[in-house]
Amino acid sequence: MKESYSLVFNIKRYDPETRKSWFQEYRIEAGRILRFTDVLRKINKELDPTLSWNSSCEHAQCGSCSVVINGRPMLACELLVENAVEYFGTTTFRIEPITVAPALRDLVVDLEKAYDRVHRIRPFVINPSRNPNQGQEYRISPRVMERYLEATRCINCFCCATACISSHKGFIGPNAVIASLVRIMDPREDATEERLKLLYSNEGVYRCHTSMACSNVCPKNIDVAHFIGMVKDGDF
Repeated sequence: MKESYSLVFNIKRYDPETRKSWFQEYRIEAGRILRFTDVLRKINKELDPTLSWNSSCEHAQCGSCSVVINGRPMLACELLVENAVEYFGTTTFRIEPITVAPALRDLVVDLEKAYDRVHRIRPFVINPSRNPNQGQEYRISPRVMERYLEATRCINCFCCATACISSHKGFIGPNAVIASLVRIMDPREDATEERLKLLYSNEGVYRCHTSMACSNVCPKNIDVAHFIGMVKDGDF
């Protein structure tokens, strides 16, 4: 078992002052169990302190470190060097920012703009339904919850929206759809009609081409395409 690898990172750079973009090559030795965020940090420390990238929790829960690696949207914080070499069959990696929002600098994108789509579907209870157990917590049976519990694991990393062949053509996006569906299937919500109006609009689910790329790249292994199909069929 190799303890380290000689890696080549071809990283897309972007300078907001000159508005120029280019690919810059970095060659670095990295341990097999380092995460890609660790390698990027190593590049900052040893080769180039000007390289900008994004991360926060580094436990695959916040979604802020999403990048496109060799054409596949992934979380940099959960991709180990040895797994990347095995998965892609190479030690050379082309790393680009996700494409759902403009780049601010290098691998950092404007997440506020990316979240505009999610905010539009209002991913919270809009019109609370009457609690059948007045004076107590609103209880949801496991049988009701199990139909949509998987969808609640979404961390809005935008990997699915980046991979989606429709999201750049007027589609509100896979993660926005399942966030809305979660609320529709939540018995505490009474705003179903309002939500369906957007989901069945010109930017809603019928923009989806059913490529299933969303399910293929989801780091939480959510079958996103399945939930979009539920909305298309009205099965909720």
